[in-house]
Amino acid sequence: MDSFMPIERTFQDLSTQLRKLHDTFLALRLTVVEDKPLKGDAALVDQLEDSILDQMGLLDEGRKAAEGALKAVGHPLDLSRARLALTICQERFHGIEQQFTADLVSYEKLKDLASLGARGGEWRMWANSVKQGIEQCRQPLDDASKALAACWQEIAERVGMTSISVQATNIGQKIVTEAAEAKDMVGEGIT
Repeated sequence: MDSFMPIERTFQDLSTQLRKLHDTFLALRLTVVEDKPLKGDAALVDQLEDSILDQMGLLDEGRKAAEGALKAVGHPLDLSRARLALTICQERFHGIEQQFTADLVSYEKLKDLASLGARGGEWRMWANSVKQGIEQCRQPLDDASKALAACWQEIAERVGMTSISVQATNIGQKIVTEAAEAKDMVGEGIT
């Protein structure tokens, strides 16, 4: 990504990445529920569906928070509101990552999925499709994680640009912005 891109574009990218993750989870849910074999039942199907629905619920909350953060970085810029919304988004995303790891890609769940596939026939095809669908979630999760990090970086850079220091002198107070202070340090040979 270009380091000079506007903050709005960075936050828009986060919304885009979260939408892509939502679409991937939706496809996985459809595979788990709609494509399961008609003959026989398995508790694993319900467990996977419940976990995916929980993650999608967290994702919906995270997407709403990301939209709020996007609005906050528009005009007029409100970094405090953006930070609060991004914090909610980050918390929901961490919840998704934790559930994904515990409920979908843990050794135990993958072993259960392989055991179900060992039934043969339609169950084998279903288990392979589900495993592939789970694997397809990894890249959108990684992309969303990187987009969140980019948003935090934008906020950190903006906050750093607006810091102000107050110093007492024997004449009165001297208020200096960080940029002016850095210029003075360079002029004095301090870097």
